[in-house]
Amino acid sequence: MKLNDIQIIYENDDLLVINKPAGLLTHSDDRSKEENLCDWILEKYPQLEEVGESLILSDGREIKRPGIVHRLDKETSGVLIIAKNQDSFLHLKEQFKEREIKKVYNAFVWGRLKNEEGVIDRPIGRSKKDFRLWSAQRGAGGKIREAVTEYKVLKQNDEFSFLEVNLKTGRTHQIRVHMKAINYPVVGDRLYAPKRDYALGFNRLALHAQSIEFSLQNGKKIKIEIPFPDDFENALNIIK
Repeated sequence: MKLNDIQIIYENDDLLVINKPAGLLTHSDDRSKEENLCDWILEKYPQLEEVGESLILSDGREIKRPGIVHRLDKETSGVLIIAKNQDSFLHLKEQFKEREIKKVYNAFVWGRLKNEEGVIDRPIGRSKKDFRLWSAQRGAGGKIREAVTEYKVLKQNDEFSFLEVNLKTGRTHQIRVHMKAINYPVVGDRLYAPKRDYALGFNRLALHAQSIEFSLQNGKKIKIEIPFPDDFENALNIIK
C-alpha cells in the first residue's frame, strides 16, 4: 500500500521529487524483506538501475540504491529527490556535500520550548549504550561529526511545541538526536524516547520534510514545498 501512496511532485529529464509516505524504507537494509522506495523506482524507472551508488555490506554483498542521493528515515514523511541519470546524481551529490541544498522540516516535540528560536550546535557520535543510536551528549563514541540544527517555534501549548527545523548539516537522525539532547524529544520517537507514549494522534515519528531547495544542472534554483500530511493537520488542530 505504501508504494501506491508515493506522489511525484516534480519531474524533468534529470530528476524527480517525490512525497515519501511515512512507514516506507528508502532502501533495503538487508535485514528486512519489506517493500521499499527502491522497489518502486525499479518498477517505474527500470533504466535507473545503475544510477547512483550501491551500498556494499561488510560481507561484500551489494544493495542497489537506484537514483538515491539522500534518504529519509522510515517513519519520516516528505520531499525526497531521485536522480534519473549519473550526471544528475553527481551534481546533486556535490550540492549536498557543499551544503548548498536547503532542507526544511517540521516536527512536533514534547514540551514547551523556552526560546522561540535557537541553534543547536552539538557534535554527534555513536551512543556507547546502544549501537543503533547516535548521541550528542558528552562521551559519544566513534567518529565525532559536526552537527548544527536551527529551529523556530511555530505553535505550542504547555505540553507540545510545533517546530520548523533547518538543517545546516545532514547527520543520521540529526533532528531526533539534537531534540533529545536538549530534552524536547520528537513525538512518537520510539528509538530516542522509548518511555514516551504516542501522542497528538500520531502512531509514527512526528517528523516531516516539508521543503527542499536545490539547483538544476542548468544553474536554475528550484524550491519544492509540499502540504502537511493529514496526521500533521490533525495534530495542529489539537494544540491550537
